[in-house]
Amino acid sequence: MIPRIHKRGKRTIGLLAYLYGPGTHEEHTDPHLVASWDDNAPDPGREAQATLKQLQRLLDQPVQNAEEDSRPTQHVWHLSVRNAPTDRTLSDEEWADVARRMVAAAGIDDLDQGAGCRWAAVRHADDHIHIIATLVREDGYKPDLDHDAQRVQDEARLLEAELGLRRLNPGDRTAAQRPTSAERHKAEREHRERTPREELRETVRRAVAGARSDSEFFDRLAASGLLVRTRVAPSGDLLGYTVALPDDRNKDGDPVFYSGAKLAPDLSLPRIRERWSGMPDQAETDDSTRLVAEPGLSRPASARRRAAGAVWQAVLVIDQGEDGAVAAQIAAAGEVLDALSKTSPAHTRRELRGAAAAFERASRSHVRAVRDHDQALRQAARDLSHGGPALGRGEDGATTAMAIDMLFFLVTAAALWHARKGHAQQAAAAQQAAEHLRAAYSSAAERHLGALHERGRRLSLPVRRRHEAVVRQALPDLAEQLLAEPGWPALATTLAEAEAAGHQPGPLLAAAAARRELGTADSVSDVLVWRLRRMADLPADPAKGTPSAGGAASRPTGARPAASERPSRRSPGL
Repeated sequence: MIPRIHKRGKRTIGLLAYLYGPGTHEEHTDPHLVASWDDNAPDPGREAQATLKQLQRLLDQPVQNAEEDSRPTQHVWHLSVRNAPTDRTLSDEEWADVARRMVAAAGIDDLDQGAGCRWAAVRHADDHIHIIATLVREDGYKPDLDHDAQRVQDEARLLEAELGLRRLNPGDRTAAQRPTSAERHKAEREHRERTPREELRETVRRAVAGARSDSEFFDRLAASGLLVRTRVAPSGDLLGYTVALPDDRNKDGDPVFYSGAKLAPDLSLPRIRERWSGMPDQAETDDSTRLVAEPGLSRPASARRRAAGAVWQAVLVIDQGEDGAVAAQIAAAGEVLDALSKTSPAHTRRELRGAAAAFERASRSHVRAVRDHDQALRQAARDLSHGGPALGRGEDGATTAMAIDMLFFLVTAAALWHARKGHAQQAAAAQQAAEHLRAAYSSAAERHLGALHERGRRLSLPVRRRHEAVVRQALPDLAEQLLAEPGWPALATTLAEAEAAGHQPGPLLAAAAARRELGTADSVSDVLVWRLRRMADLPADPAKGTPSAGGAASRPTGARPAASERPSRRSPGL
């Protein structure tokens, strides 16, 4: 059950005309009254003699009787209450009870004292009602509507349980504002997949990802094609900004602008500036500081390997860090997802965009982020943005799978942290993001793991037996499961490559599997493949290696990660 308080108005008759009218798309059916302040109000929907004007006059009577200087300018209060599509259809009597409890919870009407505001509940569809009220009480006083939105949400959670409806997670007022019904209807008329508010939110989030300064942020907004206005103080200081889509116009033909704060609580200019408080100065944001590719790798592949390493470390913070540091890592992980979804190969882009959109809700809570702790992830987001679009093949595609793999267990760790803190909506959003990442990983990893599987099946018998013994010695509790999994040939290949590159496969494997929850992965062998290849600095794409004497591939290794660089959550391992 979703109650939503709409913007206050000044024309009671105008809202009544909409509620009893056909709707913008002829969607209103059988509009009628289900409840009112005295249960005796005229119903223009079903009473032949009743009119909208008659109902309007009765609703407005306390407002008209009040002293002129005490009448509220915006005196019309409007609440809609909607059930989920899967909920059963409530009767008029049940909706009437819902309406009475909602106005009582909001502070509109005190049913026990009988001195509340006048209100009426109109039903014109199976799944929702609208409540209209006028904001002067019968005794001439104004109602106490402080925190009315939170109070009706709390009442909705109680009603869901009592009426057997779908149970929604309680919120904490850190969610982004939903599109209004007018915005949704406008988007439908213009055949848009999303409302302008939602499209702008995503575009602004991407512009923020890894940015270091006001100028870089606004340059990115302009480059994305948005119309941008800034608010400047007389002193010349920049105070805020608004953005609009070039093709989103109002009835007068003017662009419809939204402030950052109206898009999401953390997209106001002051909150955005908190993100780069620990980043290098503005002078360091020119092309000379942009990502330099590692030898033998493209810029997108280099960015993805670095991002995987930063994510690996962030999971440790989420597991062991203070709340402020954890909140900073989770918020910065959202930037990494935004940057990765923007630059990912086409076949993973849809799911990554879904993951970024879902995780946006998980990136905010009442735990204030300590921003000094998020710079590694913010730099990873910056590298991904500056690295440019990745191809779906070769090292670009393989490192994309590696980065998604690492992000999966970071997002899972975030879900567990939110759940421990009682952040129900954030935990659910992180879980939803994890499912999108699981699907993206499957698309990204299939080709590269398949090549490793094929190479593993061609390993010589002595090499296979040697690495079977390594697994039994290093991971005795997991050995039989690993050796029986379809992914074992890929893991054997990776162990052989690590050995050829100068690593001791046993200790390396033990380090990769040191964290708990590995046993719950769908494919433990696949998880270990990506961890080992990152820890041993092996090519993510097996085609980049050169055959070794053992039939595997090798390449000169880089610096080996410290033992503390061990992940703590399971990876997709599909």
